[in-house]
Amino acid sequence: MSKIAAIVVAFVALIHVYIAWFEIFAWQSRGPKVFSAFPVELFAPTTPMAANQGLYNGFLAAGLFWSIFIKDAKWQRYVATCFLLFVAVAGIFGALTVETRILFVQLAPAALGLVCVWFVSPRTD
Repeated sequence: MSKIAAIVVAFVALIHVYIAWFEIFAWQSRGPKVFSAFPVELFAPTTPMAANQGLYNGFLAAGLFWSIFIKDAKWQRYVATCFLLFVAVAGIFGALTVETRILFVQLAPAALGLVCVWFVSPRTD
């Protein structure tokens, strides 16, 4: 993986570390500011659900970071692609079901990561 691709993959991973932190630890404090259309009184009862989502976002971050440290170039590309596709699909689904700006927060960085992993990085075949 090229340095540019690794930086973009790490950036996507950091986004998901932040999302995990937000959903697990700051749902009730920052949530009402971020999701202003969501009724304030529903943040407390949905905290366990948000924390569960946060755990999954943490898994995405872990997989993306892992991909950077894989020694075999072919498997590094495959693992990075897998986790970037997970993020992209989550971004599309989130944009369709929650808020359109999720396209820019999740899908756009993941798509940039996929482009970098496949077209900026050296070929592995």
